[in-house]
Amino acid sequence: MNPKIDEYINKAKQWQEEMELLRSILLSCQLTEELKWGVPCYTFQKSNVVLIHAFKEYVGLGFFKGALLKDEANLLSKPGENSQSSRQLRYTSLQEIQANEQLIRAYLFEAIEVEKAGLKVTLKKTEEYDIPVEFQKILAENSALNTAYEALTPGRKRAYLLHFSGAKQAETRIARIEKMIPRIMIGKGFNDCICGLSKRMPGCDGSHKFIQSA
Repeated sequence: MNPKIDEYINKAKQWQEEMELLRSILLSCQLTEELKWGVPCYTFQKSNVVLIHAFKEYVGLGFFKGALLKDEANLLSKPGENSQSSRQLRYTSLQEIQANEQLIRAYLFEAIEVEKAGLKVTLKKTEEYDIPVEFQKILAENSALNTAYEALTPGRKRAYLLHFSGAKQAETRIARIEKMIPRIMIGKGFNDCICGLSKRMPGCDGSHKFIQSA
C-alpha cells in the first residue's frame, strides 16, 4: 500500500469509503499502486492499467485500454466524446460497488490480460481529423501561423483540432481559434503552461490562478 494514496483518500472531500473499497479490490488483483497525474494509478509490471477517478457526480475506475475490453455487461462509459482508448466504470454509492465487486474483478482481470498480451489501441492519426473550415481559412491567410501550427507535435495539433471542432457554432469556433493563436505562435499546446509557474511542466497545473487570486 502506497502512503501517497492514503494521503490522497484522507484529503478527499467525498467518496472516501467508496475509494477505499475500490482500492482494496484493485490491490487484491495484484496491481501496484502509485500516485500519477495527482490520482491513484494501478499498474501491472510497470504498465498503467487503471485509475481511480473521483468526480462530484460519481467515483469510478478509468481503464487506460478500456476500448479493448469486451464489456459484455455494457457498463463502460467514455470519459469524453473524443476518447479513443480509455473507458470508465462509474458508481454513485458504496452499496453499488459492493454489489458489483465480482464484476469489477472480471473487468480488472481482463485488463491485466490485455497488458500481458501486449495489445495496443489503434488510435486515430492526427491527419485523419477534420480541420474546421474556419481554421483552414485563417491558416491560408496567415503564413506565419500556418508555419507555427505545422511545427507542433501531432498530439498538440490534435488537441487544438478537437477544441476548435467541439464548438457547434461557427462564431464560437472562430473565437476559440483567435484565442489560441498566441499559444500556437510560441509553439505551445492547448494544455501547456505559458506562465512558467506550473510544477508539472510542460502541462498547466493551474498555478497561475493561485497567483492571480492572492
